[in-house]
Amino acid sequence: MPADIDPLYVFYAAAALAVVLAVEAVYLLFSSERSYRSGVNRRLALGRGENDREKVLVQLRRERGLSPDGTLALPGAALGRLVLQSGVRVEPVRLALYAVGLAGLSFALALTATGVAAYGLAAGAAGGLVLPVLILTMLRKRRQKRFGEQFPEAIDVIVRSLRAGHPVPLAIAMVAREMPDPIGSEFGIVADEITYGSDLEGAMRKLAERLGHEDLPLFITSIAIQASTGGNLSEILENLSKVIRERFKMRRKIRGLAAEGRASALILNLTPLLVFALVNWMSPDFYGSVWHDPVTLYVLGGAGVWMAIGNVIMSRMINFKF
Repeated sequence: MPADIDPLYVFYAAAALAVVLAVEAVYLLFSSERSYRSGVNRRLALGRGENDREKVLVQLRRERGLSPDGTLALPGAALGRLVLQSGVRVEPVRLALYAVGLAGLSFALALTATGVAAYGLAAGAAGGLVLPVLILTMLRKRRQKRFGEQFPEAIDVIVRSLRAGHPVPLAIAMVAREMPDPIGSEFGIVADEITYGSDLEGAMRKLAERLGHEDLPLFITSIAIQASTGGNLSEILENLSKVIRERFKMRRKIRGLAAEGRASALILNLTPLLVFALVNWMSPDFYGSVWHDPVTLYVLGGAGVWMAIGNVIMSRMINFKF
């Protein structure tokens, strides 16, 4: 039997929706006064109202964990490179505070759940050291994926600019003006570094260090060879764009073919946990006789190890290197 709905509530919901749409219309009407280009990427947003491009360059470097001259400012090359390639705009001191906060939260949760200080210390160490690295690694992977999707389009912009008669630095600056982050600000940093005295190849190699993407070395090598020996750079870059697009399409195709394996792995991992939770909810005393037995911990540990081995095997089956 369908539920009875008071027409007054329907009227209130429609009125609320009308207010939201009216506010959005007013915002869109008056937001046209704001320059579109200042919202394309971070570099253009910082450059709005700032005539000194060198200050913008230094600000971008500091936001990414670099010193004003472009070298890593964080202690440890591996950690500094991970923070740099993840694209987070966090100062080193604030990043350390976040890590300490995660460690304290993990310690408190583990101590509350188990009541054992050793478990709390282990969870705190994992939360303060392992968890930030995992988060930064995930952010780096997502940023590199986004850059890989933008890169062929950026190469097309450079090709069109070169065919119009522009030099390579100006073509790179056009990418910085027209494309969103991450590629817009990254190519903008390259353009600014060239403006303030860096050579083209050196600025491009710094770009590769900041991003760590696998397609950048081909792009940098093409520009370096053209600068030293000459040649039709626009044709070379056009072919490179086609190759990158074909690789991207092939990667998508392989991911689609491996979707069944990923779904099977997900189901096989979740089924024991769901069955355990369901049985424990329907019959709380079902595991009561063995739950506090020391042998149970070893059995569960062995089951976890076997599940981990199965996950590794299935991961090797559905992941392809090409």
